[in-house]
Amino acid sequence: MSECCVRGSLWQGTPSGRETTLSKNKSYRTGSNKDVTILFIHDAYGWTFRNIRILADAYAKEVDATVYVPDFFGGEVLPPEILDDPSQWHTLDFPGFMARNSKSVREQEILACAQALRSQYKRVGAAGFCFGGWAVFRLGAKEHANLVNCISTAHPSLLEKSEIENVKVPVQIIAPEIDPQFTPGLKELANSIIPTLGVPYDYQYFPGIEHGFATKGDESKIAEYSAVKRAKGSMVAWFRLWLHEN
Repeated sequence: MSECCVRGSLWQGTPSGRETTLSKNKSYRTGSNKDVTILFIHDAYGWTFRNIRILADAYAKEVDATVYVPDFFGGEVLPPEILDDPSQWHTLDFPGFMARNSKSVREQEILACAQALRSQYKRVGAAGFCFGGWAVFRLGAKEHANLVNCISTAHPSLLEKSEIENVKVPVQIIAPEIDPQFTPGLKELANSIIPTLGVPYDYQYFPGIEHGFATKGDESKIAEYSAVKRAKGSMVAWFRLWLHEN
């Protein structure tokens, strides 16, 4: 993960959910469906990030699901105010932050949260943004059969070829053109490998759009915010299809 993961805009609005606990993790919960749930795996700004919570509220309403956004950074979050002050980006210890929140550190608690949801709900989806991208592929891997019914990711970070090869549930990728994390090479791998795996696959490409837009796109820029709305609509339709209609 890199500077592109902290670039973006803070959205207007007030989240309407509440804070609770999922497994052993503090979590934001929104929605009231007793049968359908979505595990939201946040980006670099963490579970308290206003944009993520606003987005979770929208998914809860439009998908008709209960959405959970657990804390997968152990109580640590990047300060959202740096979105408006790029001159402060150099003050972040991003390598240290990512070392404290690496795959090996966080994977087991992500799995535990998904297992907790599977024990409570009939249908479970997983959505991952930036940092959460690799995680939803792990949740949808063949070794975790039936843990989730489908996954979707927007501009995934830290994704590896082996994770792409092992996915065994319906998968959707929201892919901006300009993305140092989900590179052209990874895009090509995904589009060559996933169609051979026998799982439903939806690839949504966003020309001229940059990494991070789905959770931090600028509301004041027409093209960028239009992409935000298109990404949300695509993911909502994907979750409605696999969590309600199949």
